[in-house]
Amino acid sequence: MKNFREILDSEHVYVFDGAVGTRLYDKGVYINRSYDELNLAAPDLVREVHEEYVKAGAEIIETNTFGATRHKLQPYGLETKVRDINIAAVRIAREAAGDRAFVAGAIGPLGLRIEPFGPTSFDEAKEMFQEQVEGLLEGGVDLFVLETFSELPVIEQAIRAVRELSDLPIVAQMAIQMDGNTTFGTSPEVFTSRLDELDVDVIGLNCGMGPNHVLNALEKMRPLTSKKLSAQPNAGLPRDVQGRQFYMGSPDYMAEFSRRFVQAGAKFVGGCCGTTPTHIKLIAEAIRSVSPRQAISEARKQSAQIADVTPTDVHVVPADERSRWAAKIARGEFVTSVEVLPPKGCDAEKTLDSIRLLKDAGVDGVNIPDGPRAQTRMSAQATAVLVEREIGIEAVLHYCCRDRNLLGMMSDLLGAAALGLHNLLIITGDPPKMGPYPDATAVFDIDAIGLTNMVNKLNHGVDIGNNPIGKPTAFSIGVGVNPGAVNLDEEIRRFEWKVEAGAEYAITQPVFDTNQLLRFLDKISHVRIPIVAGIWPLISYRNAEFMHNEVPGVNVTPEILERMRIASEKSKEHARDEGIAIARDSLREVRDVIQGVQVSAPFGNVRYALQVFDALDQFANTNTAAPVA
Repeated sequence: MKNFREILDSEHVYVFDGAVGTRLYDKGVYINRSYDELNLAAPDLVREVHEEYVKAGAEIIETNTFGATRHKLQPYGLETKVRDINIAAVRIAREAAGDRAFVAGAIGPLGLRIEPFGPTSFDEAKEMFQEQVEGLLEGGVDLFVLETFSELPVIEQAIRAVRELSDLPIVAQMAIQMDGNTTFGTSPEVFTSRLDELDVDVIGLNCGMGPNHVLNALEKMRPLTSKKLSAQPNAGLPRDVQGRQFYMGSPDYMAEFSRRFVQAGAKFVGGCCGTTPTHIKLIAEAIRSVSPRQAISEARKQSAQIADVTPTDVHVVPADERSRWAAKIARGEFVTSVEVLPPKGCDAEKTLDSIRLLKDAGVDGVNIPDGPRAQTRMSAQATAVLVEREIGIEAVLHYCCRDRNLLGMMSDLLGAAALGLHNLLIITGDPPKMGPYPDATAVFDIDAIGLTNMVNKLNHGVDIGNNPIGKPTAFSIGVGVNPGAVNLDEEIRRFEWKVEAGAEYAITQPVFDTNQLLRFLDKISHVRIPIVAGIWPLISYRNAEFMHNEVPGVNVTPEILERMRIASEKSKEHARDEGIAIARDSLREVRDVIQGVQVSAPFGNVRYALQVFDALDQFANTNTAAPVA
């Protein structure tokens, strides 16, 4: 394993484990005994729990030592076992973690009041914490997690205890209640500002409440510190069911919020009470979709080295010679494309017939999505080959990172090049839980940034290991970009890295708020590559509501929603025509600041998409075919 401090500067999001106590309880250990003592009395059971979380995808596991301080162990007659319990806990966690996860020494509150509201002095509290810290250090932890604290003076003594004995990284986490403050009324703004002044590396929240309350607090914390943030909420609020406490937050629910935590700035995500290995498995899969295993800094490093590893006998194909699509982009000409989904079955004739209309109309390319929203359809690559061979229009093949590991992606790309495909749109991909088979495994070995680096290397005649492949590929490298991203700063940073990795053009998410797109283009002017705007002709008010509320990063303005509502009340035909008119208006408004347009074909009806092109001079008055209902 790396030194944990080395990963603090990376952009990777790391996954913590869940509730060790919950799993021990599930396995028959009741709350009338010390869970910390199990490190000595039942080490195999504790190891089994740790292994469950590591197998589920946890990259950091916490020792079973939340209450392993003298005061907390005293009621069980174990106060003389502090050192032994903590050393054993680290040993057990290390055996379970192997080289797959870091081991964090877990330290919880003392369970007593300190000055000025209690009889325990600051120094006495610090000494009790230090007794535990010594054991954890002797065991060999990688970092410390101070968790579930409600009082700043108490966590400050825990921080002092660690810092007087070690310079290992510290994750300092507070617990909030229903009102968003700690039990003692301290707001997130106050405790974040205070912890930011102390010698800790990560500031976060755990326990107390479920994901929604933690997200609200996290959004308040982000502007107040430059340190990394963490979020480990409970799996919702507990409910009493026939005398037992159950946490009702489902794994899907927790996974969805984990993505929101990342968007809000969290770099460490996991769970607390009620969070099982199943929760962590889905959280890990969700996190991989927004922060893949390959660190971005490493991807950037690889990008910088590509020129150095290009074989001397390799002729890199210039961008304007790779395809007609690439040539138009390289020459600064306006490109047009329509997005058409691959067929649901193995019969592509209906899809190909619709695409023939695009070829006849003079559209430059057809975009073939790769399993959008994790739907199951014919291979996008196979569809693209059929399109180019049978129709003669160029395909822009979407390629996502979700379904294949590095070796599979390498094989696919080499095969695509051999089959004559040259235009790529590289995307990370939607997680499987969005689709009809939520139990399917997501891979996400790398994301769009890492894959852009890979394709750039192939274009320079080497594979991911810098081994020569002979004749280089000749891909035109496109990437996705989202002007309406929730965390726009993060989106811009990722866009910068995509450009640095070798991106040659970008296609946006569907644009309904043209002012939003104009503002975004201004923000990326320092790394500007050709931008192809995504335009989506709405067909109903319900369609507009869906796009606005359920498609991440898409903002349908109130004015457009109202236009669609009024039109939909008249008839389906009025709604369809209004949606096409809105799409034309949007295209006219941004035509002079973009270098291309990708129009989606709603429900596969390319005639709707073609009518949007009437807003362009070269298409005006040429598309007279009536739309197909």
